[in-house]
Amino acid sequence: MSSQDQTTPPPTRADYPHTSAIPTRWKDNDVYGHVNNIEYYGFFDTVINAYLIREGGLDIHGGEVIGLCAESHCRYAAALAFPDTVDACLRVGRLGGSSVTYELALFRAGDAAAVATGWFVHVFVDRQTRRPVAAMPPRLRTALQALQESPS
Repeated sequence: MSSQDQTTPPPTRADYPHTSAIPTRWKDNDVYGHVNNIEYYGFFDTVINAYLIREGGLDIHGGEVIGLCAESHCRYAAALAFPDTVDACLRVGRLGGSSVTYELALFRAGDAAAVATGWFVHVFVDRQTRRPVAAMPPRLRTALQALQESPS
């Protein structure tokens, strides 16, 4: 995901094939009365991993393959505050043999403008050796390919 410039239109929910609603928690707020910046990464992690478990069959407790974060980025545009609900939107920007780059946007429920955008890179590795796998499990790859398709 490249930096937003003046010629790039802001993302909309329709740009992402998967959305998950995540409620903020009281403890997410910081002393300034808004959700602390680190929690935005938690929203990214939550939408990604819930999708991988549910749709891709990723077994986080006993599977031979796990995903490790290799890179992440967040661009903040507006503040969230408890009790906001976050619509976490997800798509795949690049799908490699053992890695995937997710593109994400966070929206306050009911708002048209994203409060944050970012990316997150997973490398899928063997649980024991922590070395990249030669190929992702088929169900996982299929689930990730579905996030590359244009939303309907």
